[in-house]
Amino acid sequence: MRYDWQEVEHTLQKTFAFNGFREALAFVNKVGEIAERLEHHPDICIRNYKSVFIATTTHDKGKVVTEKDYALAAAIDRAA
Repeated sequence: MRYDWQEVEHTLQKTFAFNGFREALAFVNKVGEIAERLEHHPDICIRNYKSVFIATTTHDKGKVVTEKDYALAAAIDRAA
């Protein structure tokens, strides 16, 4: 099950659920490659071994949600 992106405390956040740890870890690695390509790096956390929580904000704009965050979110959704 996946939840929609939500703006929470100046971040854009979403949780992705997988069938197990290997799937979650593979997804984290995909997100890392996307973040490197876009030069925009989110906070990523594996929770309960099979859920991946992602939060992104634009630090150089004062820690607010910008178009960079929405572009990253869209790219992450495509990878999922």
